[in-house]
Amino acid sequence: MNIKIEDLLTALKKKEEEKEKNTVLWVLAIIGAVAAVAGIAFAVYHFFAPDYLEDFEEDFDDDFDDYFEDEEEE
Repeated sequence: MNIKIEDLLTALKKKEEEKEKNTVLWVLAIIGAVAAVAGIAFAVYHFFAPDYLEDFEEDFDDDFDDYFEDEEEE
């Protein structure tokens, strides 16, 4: 009789340990999924967002070159 009770208690402990492992696994899976979605969203945004700095640098270079060309003509 005691052996059956001990077997039941052991089985119950194993079930609870597996339940805890499943909970941790689910939490990690959800965090991973959220991180993946955030990474994809950032990549799409970065790909489609216009690069305003590039336009500014081109305009600045053009003005800078014009300034030196004007000096050479004088």
